[in-house]
Amino acid sequence: MKKNYRDIRGFTLIEIMVVVVILGILASIVVPKLLSRPDQAKITKAQLDIKGLEESLGMFKLDNGFYPTTEQGLGALVSIPSVGRIPTKYPEGGYLKKVPQDPWEGQYLYLSPGLHSNEYDIISYGADGEPGGEGFDADINSWDI
Repeated sequence: MKKNYRDIRGFTLIEIMVVVVILGILASIVVPKLLSRPDQAKITKAQLDIKGLEESLGMFKLDNGFYPTTEQGLGALVSIPSVGRIPTKYPEGGYLKKVPQDPWEGQYLYLSPGLHSNEYDIISYGADGEPGGEGFDADINSWDI
């Protein structure tokens, strides 16, 4: 009935310390690489936001036969517009709960009809919030995605 303590298996303190050291080494290699890419993550998020807005705009057009005007803006996806052409088949609750801000806390610019597309253009001005720019300050445009 007595159990021999040598039969009980577990981790020794040294084994646990080796695992902790290995995890620490891996974290010191991986974390800096992840932290050096927040700007790229913001660009990717802006592209995904624009794709989501395009899907909502597509549903708006499918229901109503037209895209919101520039004057109505992306807010027409949240609540029924009160200016311009009023949609007749607007769903209760709209198409979005709210219009997202771009990752740099700016607003997406919506133009309908668009300058680069017959239907609409959606633009984020990037990190600098100004038209144009290079690198992470470059504009993110719906027609480039």
